[in-house]
Amino acid sequence: MTFKELVVAYFQYPAIIAYLLLSVVALGAFAWSPAPVVPTLLAIGTASVAYPLIWYVLHRWVLHSRWMFKRQFLAATWKRIHYDHHQDPNHLEVLFGALHTTLPTIAIGVIPLGWAIGSFWDAGFGGAAIAFATGLITTCIYEFVHCIQHLAYKPRHKLLVEMKRRHMAHHFHDENGNYGITTFFWDKLFGTFYDRSERPAKSPTVFNLGYDETAARRWPWVAELSGGVTTGHPRQREKSA
Repeated sequence: MTFKELVVAYFQYPAIIAYLLLSVVALGAFAWSPAPVVPTLLAIGTASVAYPLIWYVLHRWVLHSRWMFKRQFLAATWKRIHYDHHQDPNHLEVLFGALHTTLPTIAIGVIPLGWAIGSFWDAGFGGAAIAFATGLITTCIYEFVHCIQHLAYKPRHKLLVEMKRRHMAHHFHDENGNYGITTFFWDKLFGTFYDRSERPAKSPTVFNLGYDETAARRWPWVAELSGGVTTGHPRQREKSA
């Protein structure tokens, strides 16, 4: 895949179009009621810094937890937003998160920060609007890097090569680490950053996230939605199908 083909594929996803359109709306709201320069810059910087931490927390302690599939009302959501992605990391239809889960998360994560910062200058609305726009644009950047990591594109830049290598280890070797997408700062801080050579044994739950036959017998909802429980490498499953 060429870089041009990667870009074309990226912009074919409705979620990306939705993020970009909403970021234009948020920027329009900011232009209608702007905050002064200082709180604007602070809101942008804070949202940009907070976003990777928010993603790390959600990825590690929510998406990779085992409490969501144990609750019937959350089973379908967990299946869609992460289980299916780990079942087949190269399944492009579930590469991006569902909008009904990502948009509220972005809004809750950054809008209050922007509002709080802007309020010190009596510009809470403007601070919230620019923080939301920042969160949406940052999401687009994250998802573009995510495309590079999962699509058949070979990056040349050393930093992108390293990001892809770490993320592929998360998907194909051991899911209990390397939770970052564009940065692994929080992995390093919390001790979840690893190289494959440091973990010789492959995780037995790397593709099912702990939802195996035993779990399915007790909490059957994800299995019912998936048509059963699948095991093994996704490419091996395709060959045997």
